Amino acid sequence: MLRKKAGGPVEAVLFASRWLLAPFYLGLAISIGIVLIKFLGELYQLALKAFIASEADVIVGVLSLVDLALTGSLLLIVIFSGYETFVSKIDHSGHRDWPEWMGTIDFTTLKIKLLGSIVAISAIQLLKQFMEVRTVSDRDLWWYVIIHLVFVGSSVLLALSDRLSGEHRREPPTSSAKLDADVKSKA
Repeated sequence: MLRKKAGGPVEAVLFASRWLLAPFYLGLAISIGIVLIKFLGELYQLALKAFIASEADVIVGVLSLVDLALTGSLLLIVIFSGYETFVSKIDHSGHRDWPEWMGTIDFTTLKIKLLGSIVAISAIQLLKQFMEVRTVSDRDLWWYVIIHLVFVGSSVLLALSDRLSGEHRREPPTSSAKLDADVKSKA
């Protein structure tokens, strides 16, 4: 009985400490704005040189835009998933356009999506280096390839370890899949 009373305030403080993470997620939300500013600057520079640049330069410019868009998407996934996993659930009942994946990503799925996004960003960086192969040293190119392969290998190993440990769960069915199942069960 005494142990339960003594643990109560400590547990309450520990539970309330999760709110200390909220400023981190707010900072990440602000960083999406910073990535947007960089994206708009890159888009402006690409538009200025679109008619005079080589095809390779335009492709590298577009890849830079894709890279920034993926980074922004990655930040959004981390913000919503992390906030809902570690801080508090978000009431989205009043939002008609709320994406279905928000609120359904558990920590294991978040790790896999995070590494998948990092692999995609790494692949874009590697492709940009291949597009500029004349100006990049062989040594640098090899390092880009090695780093990319490390990310790919890490992602595969994480997915396999989650699958083998039994932590892999099926994604909840989408609303259309639920509707199809309800129709079949009623028939």
